[in-house]
Amino acid sequence: MKRSIIRVPATKRRASPSKLWRAVCEVMTFTLVASETAMIKLILAVLLLITPAFAQDQTAAFAAAGCGPDKIKFDVKTNSHQHTVAQPQPGKALVYAFEDFPHTGLTIGGVTTKVGLDGTWVGANYDNSYFFFLVDPGDHSLCASVQSSVPGTSKLKAAASLTAEAGKVYYFWTLVLHVSDPNRPTEVKLEPVDPAEGRLLIASSPFSTSRPKN
Repeated sequence: MKRSIIRVPATKRRASPSKLWRAVCEVMTFTLVASETAMIKLILAVLLLITPAFAQDQTAAFAAAGCGPDKIKFDVKTNSHQHTVAQPQPGKALVYAFEDFPHTGLTIGGVTTKVGLDGTWVGANYDNSYFFFLVDPGDHSLCASVQSSVPGTSKLKAAASLTAEAGKVYYFWTLVLHVSDPNRPTEVKLEPVDPAEGRLLIASSPFSTSRPKN
């Protein structure tokens, strides 16, 4: 009598817990990387949209404060033997603009500062010089800005308000301060000067002539 042999199918091996956990981690890592990539793309897209708007808002704010465009640079010439005195033309007011950059034993050269009126640069000073310009009667915004190729330095600006009257003379100076580095400005102030002090500054300061660079 023949014996019948019953074959039992082999049972499939279950994956070990460590392999399952490794697979889960790989899926989670891929998901996180994909999410981070998508988030980075979203942030970059938002930055591309808001950066031009921010730049426009900043430019408009600077113009409202009296400053001209940052990209405009000046060539300045000074004459220490020239101390020109001017008088306002009929129906106009006259503004003298001085620069005060304190020199120390470690200071090399001077600083160029641009002066703006109602969003337009009207001239520039270099190394404690001065110049003057005419303005119409009424309310105006004056601006002073350091001209420099050093990153961040050109953002040093100051502003002041002026209510001009025809026939009057006004004096303002740009005070450029430095703290630790005597050759790197760290702060700018634009302040009115007493008329008597202004006349003394004319007598002791070189006269400057400036023109925009090409």
